[in-house]
Amino acid sequence: MNLHDLDQLTRPWKADTRMPALFIGHGSPMNALEDNAFTRDLQQWGKGLPRPKAVLVVSAHWETRGSWVSVAQQPATIHDFGGFPKALFEVQYPAPGAPEEARMAAEVAASFHVGLDSDYGLDHGAWSVLRHLFPNADVPVFQLSLDHFQGPEYHYRLAKQLLPLRERGVLILGSGNLVHNLGILNCRDPNATPFDWAAEFDTQAAESLEKRDHSLLLKGPTLSAAARLAIPTAEHFLPLLYTAALQTPEDDLRYIHEGFQHGSISMRSFQVG
Repeated sequence: MNLHDLDQLTRPWKADTRMPALFIGHGSPMNALEDNAFTRDLQQWGKGLPRPKAVLVVSAHWETRGSWVSVAQQPATIHDFGGFPKALFEVQYPAPGAPEEARMAAEVAASFHVGLDSDYGLDHGAWSVLRHLFPNADVPVFQLSLDHFQGPEYHYRLAKQLLPLRERGVLILGSGNLVHNLGILNCRDPNATPFDWAAEFDTQAAESLEKRDHSLLLKGPTLSAAARLAIPTAEHFLPLLYTAALQTPEDDLRYIHEGFQHGSISMRSFQVG
């Protein structure tokens, strides 16, 4: 994309502030219902956010072959989990879709051949977070899938292509967890002290973000023994790269929440811009 094309895409929003990008460590689906330090921080942060034209969510819970954006006019609330209380399955988040902005996302990332999906709704990586940030469900939302067959570099480069959306008033939100190991979990205590390896990688990643040096993050689970335990599978880690990649030289980094749940799930959440 050349400078002329970028100017044409962003011209309607030139007078407005560039939207920030967020990464939210969403943790258990039960955070959608619970009143805890994490959800209270999300609610407070949401009150200070500028109102976006739309929200683009990159969720750990939509993995596909190839990259896709959802163009549903009225995305359904997807309850993509099992074994939780009935009250969680009754939650609805009836936000409208944003098909125009979804198509724009596919256009600005044309070299990545992003497809259009008219069926996918909002998974819990999206609505469990958004119901705290935008409780009235009155901001249009669409999702971008994670290509399961691509590595960190691919996702980081794709994210870079989405920067014009921030200029158009789209808030981009990565939803996953920096540390997410359900195989080594303290089920009994949500406030358990984090495992040493979990705290080590969480701190190391935070330092990388603060220095704007994403080279360590791009190594993912190959970085160290702690990283391999922190990232046993990539899907919860990759959404963080979308937010990190969107940080411009002018963007500050601010933490929305820091901490762990169940000892092996980092709830670290942050905003750039």
